[in-house]
Amino acid sequence: MAKTKRAYVCSDCGADFPRWQGQCSACAAWNTITEFTIPKTKAAVGVASATNSYAGASTKVQKLSEVKATDVPRYSSGICELDRVLGGGIVPGSVLLLCGDPGAGKSTLLLQSIGSVAEHKSALYVSGEESINQISQRAVRLKTPNLDKINVVAETSVEQILNLVSQQKADFVIIDSIQTMTVAHNESAAGSPSQVKESAAALTRYAKTEGVTFLIIGHINKDSNVAGPMQLIHIVDGLFALSSTSDEKFRVLRTSKNRFGADSESCFFAMTEQGMKQVKNPSAIFLSRSDKNHAGSTCTTLWEGTRPLLVEIQALCNTSVTENPRRLSVGYDHNRLAMSIAVLARHGGVMLTDMDIFVNCVGGIKIEETSADLAVLLAIFSSFKNAPIPQDVLVFGEIGLNADIRPAANGVERIREAAKQGFTRAIVPKANASRQVSGIEIIAVEDLQEALAAFDRVS
Repeated sequence: MAKTKRAYVCSDCGADFPRWQGQCSACAAWNTITEFTIPKTKAAVGVASATNSYAGASTKVQKLSEVKATDVPRYSSGICELDRVLGGGIVPGSVLLLCGDPGAGKSTLLLQSIGSVAEHKSALYVSGEESINQISQRAVRLKTPNLDKINVVAETSVEQILNLVSQQKADFVIIDSIQTMTVAHNESAAGSPSQVKESAAALTRYAKTEGVTFLIIGHINKDSNVAGPMQLIHIVDGLFALSSTSDEKFRVLRTSKNRFGADSESCFFAMTEQGMKQVKNPSAIFLSRSDKNHAGSTCTTLWEGTRPLLVEIQALCNTSVTENPRRLSVGYDHNRLAMSIAVLARHGGVMLTDMDIFVNCVGGIKIEETSADLAVLLAIFSSFKNAPIPQDVLVFGEIGLNADIRPAANGVERIREAAKQGFTRAIVPKANASRQVSGIEIIAVEDLQEALAAFDRVS
């Protein structure tokens, strides 16, 4: 009998401890530390065997100059928006992790994709959560193509799965989900940090050795982080998160790690009865405004990965009835909101100390860049003055503490996208106004005073 040892690991962050304790000292979570056993094999106490190496065979040391660098041809997932997020398509031998809330559409999206991949590649769908009858019913409802070419199996043993992959000579494998997978040499329960880590490592070793692509579905915890140890994120080649907008009408697929492409891409899908429908022009969705102008509404452009995205920002200023006025923002950083209010008061002479201020990004978009500062500031100023900004005006730029307007990256591409959507004027930083764009008037501003003067000019 191989000896075993006990370990205590936090299920949220993956930190390990010599004994059990109520609170994790790494992530401050309570009652998340669980106990499991780790078998002590001979390879663990001695020199690692060849079969335990990363490639599953004896390793060979080579000079870097002797390694032939070849570009591996990608193949399409059948969904062009998904291909763009992946970096141009699926790379053979890659291991990709797709996470999201329950019901977000992870299985639906991948089932739609595997139908197109199966036309040219040997595809296998491995389910550890649903029966094959449930998968068949969903595939029929989604009208998935090439059903006669898609292999499906309900299995949770990683060793059995890899045997089936070898027998079927599969090129593309979907694992649903990694939290249900187990390896034989680990005695802990499925979903434990050690099982998740060992299962992902075994799949990755096989993928790198045989050139098989594994697309793994993962769960998230209550904090919307990847469930399991942090090693899981380091093991895989790409991490993608599927979430829904605030109105539950659309799904947003975002990249947070991608070794084969940009790590800040995003795309949008509409959830329908027939599955996930691609939204190729998301700017039109977030700019569905009424014909009537309203004070406190401005349009700005964000840079999502490799393309611009036009969104509407709304602000509301109202006289406060409490001693401490409220400062509330949805989709925009609360600290940057406080900074914008301070800059507006100090350099613009607009005192808002007795006003409740609310800022909202329409469509459930979360702004993570600074190019929307000027749009937020002018939206607040528009609501305070009760003077609407025309709907054909685009605003973007970063605000400094000394009231200067700093440029945004890819400014010309942002303006061009606005021109395609029917905008005719743009208030932009002076550094982004070096090139003219046909069909749109560019109003260059250098500081807050010039921005407020441009506001008076267009309103």
